[in-house]
Amino acid sequence: MRLFSFLIATFTLLSGVIAVDIQKSVLVTYPPETPNSVVNQAKKAIVDAGGMITHEYTLIKGFAAKVGEKVLDSVSAWGQDYNVLVEENEEVHIMGAGKVNL
Repeated sequence: MRLFSFLIATFTLLSGVIAVDIQKSVLVTYPPETPNSVVNQAKKAIVDAGGMITHEYTLIKGFAAKVGEKVLDSVSAWGQDYNVLVEENEEVHIMGAGKVNL
């Protein structure tokens, strides 16, 4: 019985230590005058933290990524002087509320 209790306590402790950071799909955009070094620093931090850049935009300065919540705080802090916008990438649906008469 003691061994069983010890194992449960050990596994509980280990699960907290090696908890996986929840991955989010996000859009990160910057104003056009933002230096490329700031954008590249954010992308590097995401990749270094185990995230992935899923799309780089050409019409606007920014990118889409899958990243853990923890690194998003760093990306937001680095881009604060440049008005970075970090938002969760969500699906948008149009629901028909009723019949439209024209």
